[in-house]
Amino acid sequence: MSQSEEEKQIIESLLAGNELTFKQIFNQHYSLMYSVAQSIAGGAIADEVIQEAWVSALRALPKFEGRSSLKSWLIRIVANEAKTRRRKEARNVSLEAMQENWATDPRFDERAHWSNPSSQWHGDTPEDLLLADELQDCLKKNLAKLPENQRVALQMRDAGGLSMDELCNILEVSPSNIRVLLHRARDKVLQVIDHFQKTGEC
Repeated sequence: MSQSEEEKQIIESLLAGNELTFKQIFNQHYSLMYSVAQSIAGGAIADEVIQEAWVSALRALPKFEGRSSLKSWLIRIVANEAKTRRRKEARNVSLEAMQENWATDPRFDERAHWSNPSSQWHGDTPEDLLLADELQDCLKKNLAKLPENQRVALQMRDAGGLSMDELCNILEVSPSNIRVLLHRARDKVLQVIDHFQKTGEC
C-alpha cells in the first residue's frame, strides 16, 4: 500500500516539528491508542504507555516506509510498547492455545461478524434504554475478563474500525488467528447478551 499524498504531508509536517499537526494526529488517534494500551497493559499505565509509544513513533518516523497506514503503524507501536510493559508482570497469552478445538460456527460469517444479530438487542423505550445501560455495564465487566489478544482484537476491529489486514499487521498474527480471536470474543459477547435477555442478570 503506497502512502497517500495527505499522509506524506502529515509525516513531513511531523518531522518538521509542527506542533499543530502533532496535536491533531495525537488527538485523532488517542481514543484508539488508549483502548489498545488499556486492554493490554491496564488503565493504570495506559497513558504512560501511549506517551512512550508516541516518543518511539516520532523517533522512528524518518524510517516509516508507508507499507501500512500511519494509524495502523502508530497502533502497532502502542501495542508493542504495552506488551513490553505487561511482560514485566505477566506472561503472554498463547495464540496456539486459543486455536485448540476451534471450529467454524454458523453464527459467524467468514469475516468473523455475526451472521444474524438479534433485533431484540435494540430498543427505544425508557425501560429498553435502562436495560441497555445495564447490559453495557455487564458487557464491560465480561470483556475485561477476556484473554488479552481477544479483547484487543475485538476493540480494534469493532470500536477502532481497523481492517483485518491492519489487525494482522498490528498484532503480528495470521488472518486465521485474527478470525479465531474475534470469533471467541464475539461468542462470549453473544453468551452474555443471551443470558442477560433471559434472566435480566449479568
